[in-house]
Amino acid sequence: MKRPYLTLYGIAFFVFIYAPILLVVVFSFNANPVNMMIWSGFTLDWYRELFGIKTALSDSSTYIDSTDQLYASIRTSLIVAFSTSVISTVFGTALALAVARYRFRLAGFYRMLMMVPMVMPDIVLGIALLIFFIIIGINLSVVTIILGQCTFLISYVFVTVSARLAQYDPAIEEASADLGATPAQTFRKVTLPAIAPGVMGGGLLAFIISMDDLVITYFIAGTGNTTLPIHIWGMLRRGIKPEINAIATLMLLFTVIVAGIGLYIRSRKT
Repeated sequence: MKRPYLTLYGIAFFVFIYAPILLVVVFSFNANPVNMMIWSGFTLDWYRELFGIKTALSDSSTYIDSTDQLYASIRTSLIVAFSTSVISTVFGTALALAVARYRFRLAGFYRMLMMVPMVMPDIVLGIALLIFFIIIGINLSVVTIILGQCTFLISYVFVTVSARLAQYDPAIEEASADLGATPAQTFRKVTLPAIAPGVMGGGLLAFIISMDDLVITYFIAGTGNTTLPIHIWGMLRRGIKPEINAIATLMLLFTVIVAGIGLYIRSRKT
């Protein structure tokens, strides 16, 4: 393929990927409260409404009746995301270290099992978790959301930390032991600092995936435990309005910032 055609293909690919996202951002500033596809001027009123500030367009807005429910869903999402990221980081890191350190016959099969939750369709995993929680008698709540999300977020942390361990020289630990360090001291002062970028990157990745998860959370949330994606989904069932675009834009900005921090930390060299 000639270079001009390759360049054109690359541009067309990125336009196809990012044009819908750009449209969401652009129309979040549309002053038209009825039909977002008809541009009627630039405004920041939809963002002001998200923070509870009354605007000239407040009377025509039918989607943000109260910011209390929005804030409650954000609070729930943050609680779930922090909890799942901490739990997933601890267990995912421990599993990655165990697989990297110990040689056993089914190591390859075990690694494959750790990949399954990542490639499994969300709706299948959501239904499976719902049935599981009902059978064992656990009421659907924030706890079930956290447990359910950990089942697949641990895999993401496992893969991220394993990639970091692949670049790690275990001879450093042997040198630490030769110098009289205990296993706990070696882990705290040698191993953990060396794999810290992978651990932190995996934790941030788990956090952002948890914040964005809709399908699995929808099945295992129960009533009264609305996360931000579920709240947005409920708003979308009434139509697409600029308020929704504003929330989506803020979520996109938050996601990009957290993901960027995670990628930066993961790429750092010790």
